[in-house]
Amino acid sequence: MIVYRAVMLDRIKALQSRPYVVALLIALAAQLLFTLHIDQPSRIMFDEVHYVPAAQALLDLSAPRNTEHPLLGKELIAAGIMVFGDNPFGWRIMPTLAGTATVVGVFAFLWLLLGGKMRPALVGTALVALNQTLYVQARTAMLDVFLGAFIVWAMVLMLWAMHGTPKQVRWRWIGASVLLGMATAVKWAAVPYVALAALAFVAIRIWDARKAKKSLDHAFWIKDQPHWPGLATIPGLAILGVVSIATYFVTFAPAFFYANLPLTLPGLFELQRGMYEQQTQVLKHHTYQSDWWSWPLMIRPIWFFYEWDMGAQRGVLLIGNPVIMWSGLIGVIACLAAWFRSKAIRPLAMALLWIASVAIYAVIPKSLGFYYYYHLSGIFICLVLAVAFDHFDRGRNKGWEEWFTALSLIAFGYFYPILAAAPLHDPQSFNYWMWFNSWR
Repeated sequence: MIVYRAVMLDRIKALQSRPYVVALLIALAAQLLFTLHIDQPSRIMFDEVHYVPAAQALLDLSAPRNTEHPLLGKELIAAGIMVFGDNPFGWRIMPTLAGTATVVGVFAFLWLLLGGKMRPALVGTALVALNQTLYVQARTAMLDVFLGAFIVWAMVLMLWAMHGTPKQVRWRWIGASVLLGMATAVKWAAVPYVALAALAFVAIRIWDARKAKKSLDHAFWIKDQPHWPGLATIPGLAILGVVSIATYFVTFAPAFFYANLPLTLPGLFELQRGMYEQQTQVLKHHTYQSDWWSWPLMIRPIWFFYEWDMGAQRGVLLIGNPVIMWSGLIGVIACLAAWFRSKAIRPLAMALLWIASVAIYAVIPKSLGFYYYYHLSGIFICLVLAVAFDHFDRGRNKGWEEWFTALSLIAFGYFYPILAAAPLHDPQSFNYWMWFNSWR
């Protein structure tokens, strides 16, 4: 084991100065993982019943469908169908690309956040690829995987924009604003993240001003700042708002060309009211509904599919990796403890990001909740763990993240048959994985 670790450390050091090569290798591995057997199951599963027909309607420009959500996620599914055909591969290829983008985005985010440390960046990347919810969502023609990819990359660009020349900062900030607008154009669940981005921007500016013993006027109006140099706070907020809103509305362009009920400019704003009414309506009880507080505990996962298909019994269960999801809760506590003990800002930021992502659903007016709403939080819990390991992985504690990642891989392998719709022995095979009655 000692020799193995020494070899691995040498290889990591060799790649330390070549993050783009590492990112490319990660992208290839993730794409292979997500794409293998995406034609299983061969039929539409779970909420694909809403989004695949909506994507087909966009391709045909026939009439509006699935008006509960904006268009971008369905446009991306439609792009896959247009290139690869109206079949399971065509429905799901774009989600696999979004899943790969999410994995690479996590690597980029941790690389930037931790000052170019390869080890914790690779740990977080491995954990998000193995957290299981991303794996299932990346192989399903639904919306949340696109939402996650755009949010993660918006975070990357905002972090990247914190340093650089004024011109670099401005373009990176605009890029982050575009991505937040695109996330909102997938699902309105992204709106709180636009607000969180603005809040984080203002909070860091005020922190910097207090640290430098400057006034609030300096924090809000002066361009000469240690973070995001050349971009004053008020103009930065204006760019964030204007660019993200403009990006959001541009994605509705295809709807103006429907053969039936084409969109008009007045109708564009009426559509927003209609979406709000649909998203806030009181819905009847659903078998798989669950409350937001239960998602971190994985009390009610969701069977996306469990039927006889392609000559075998197959199942797809949306469930998190217990090793990662449950240990991540300890990681949140550890990150908060790191702040109280040593004022470690990065662990605090990751803990607050996860807490906010869960708290959002305690506030927004949705009558029903589902475990797949935890998709972003499941990504953030991997960031929490990577940062916690980096902070505490010293002295005799060094190397624990390797064992943890290996254990996560074993758990992923254990659940793999009911994540990937692999052939099962018989209709009762699902019982092998049902640790609790609420999982059935």
